[in-house]
Amino acid sequence: MVETDQARPLAPAANRPSSDDEEVALHSKKIRHRKLIKYCGCLAAFVLILAVAIIILIFTVFKIKEPVIKMNGITVSNLALVNNRTSEGNMSLTADVSVKNPNAASFRYSNTTTALYYDGKMIGEARGPPGQARARRTKRMNITVDIIMDQVMTSPNLLGDVGSGLVEMSSYSRIPGRVKILNVIKRHVVVKMNCTFTVNITSKSIVEQKCKRKDMKIDEAMFRTYKYV
Repeated sequence: MVETDQARPLAPAANRPSSDDEEVALHSKKIRHRKLIKYCGCLAAFVLILAVAIIILIFTVFKIKEPVIKMNGITVSNLALVNNRTSEGNMSLTADVSVKNPNAASFRYSNTTTALYYDGKMIGEARGPPGQARARRTKRMNITVDIIMDQVMTSPNLLGDVGSGLVEMSSYSRIPGRVKILNVIKRHVVVKMNCTFTVNITSKSIVEQKCKRKDMKIDEAMFRTYKYV
């Protein structure tokens, strides 16, 4: 009996990476690593530039500046004279006040307060409604102060002032408000102004006026009680 040798299949050769494949893989890894470094560098540079731009904007365009109050004029109403003397009727002053907002965001203010003084005594006070001065705009308002004539009539200098036709008074205005930029920068401020002026009781007009603004200051505790429009 003739034995036939059956051919046995050869075992498959092990897939071993050649040196060329290893070099290609290493090169690809290096390329990916370089790209990652470039991306991280670009991202870091972008963040740095953005931070510098924000800092520059905060100290230039977005810097909180003091709103400016200006007394444009005062009108005397209901002033009655009898034999060159003031009667005990009603008297009022209407002040034309403007609020200039130099900031890049709106200035919202709560109730404004204006007090009027004569001979060292407060003879009237008025409160204005809340409002808003838009960015880089000027808001004008009329504030009417009703005079307490009893306080005026008891002044020892009244007869002399009325006889000269000129009455010197002073006023104090206070406007609390808030400036908010991009919901990030918020500043509560209180703007104050003192004015002295001379009223001609015959023509019922202002003949001389001097105003001085006080420094803007932050008043956090007071603003917790205010509601803004």
